[in-house]
Amino acid sequence: MEQTSLAVRCQNVVKVYDTGGQKVTALNGVNLDIAMGELMMLVGPSGCGKTTLISVIAGILDQDSGCCEVFGEDLLNMSNQHKLAFRARNIGFVFQTFNLLPSLSAAENVSIPLIINGMKRAEAERKAINVLEQVGLGARVTALPSELSGGQQQRVAIARSLIHSPRLIVCDEPTSSLDHETGRNVMTLLKEVAVQKGRALVIVTHDARIFSFADRIAEMDDGHIIKVRNAE
Repeated sequence: MEQTSLAVRCQNVVKVYDTGGQKVTALNGVNLDIAMGELMMLVGPSGCGKTTLISVIAGILDQDSGCCEVFGEDLLNMSNQHKLAFRARNIGFVFQTFNLLPSLSAAENVSIPLIINGMKRAEAERKAINVLEQVGLGARVTALPSELSGGQQQRVAIARSLIHSPRLIVCDEPTSSLDHETGRNVMTLLKEVAVQKGRALVIVTHDARIFSFADRIAEMDDGHIIKVRNAE
């Protein structure tokens, strides 16, 4: 695989947590390449390091050793300001806990990445409404998170990750709160986004119903990538 074709390259990535004096190795020498235009899924038992790995890839956590490059940039060596700007331009993250602001409407929550990047609020919210329509929430754009079901909140979080057209989209259990049909619709949308030129998508999931959407599946256990296989 050519270096220029890579969205993400992880080499010997190690992350250790200190939990009250006890050290827990979450990532133990992870090596993983994710190609441009690829939808990569990370699977494995709870606690095996999947969420830690995508947090390192997205620049939310710093690894303790090893290298993680995103579009050829080493996030660990960036200043905080540079990293924040890089993430705002290039990375969309769908958190398992949604992380919606409770006092903002669905459209306002989705518009946040555009406003951070300097777009005027009115234009950002117009674009947010368009993306919410794509995920089936056109009738709920003014609703607060408390007025939405868990599955609807998940779709708002997905819309927010797509709004600024990031080159890398990182998702933690994006279909966990969705019924089968809605989950497949969301995955179809994410797949369409991922295969666009110069983009990639990495998804942590336990949902075997969506494995067929992947290009490749990386199996993790005990902080290691133990196998990378093509999806069936």
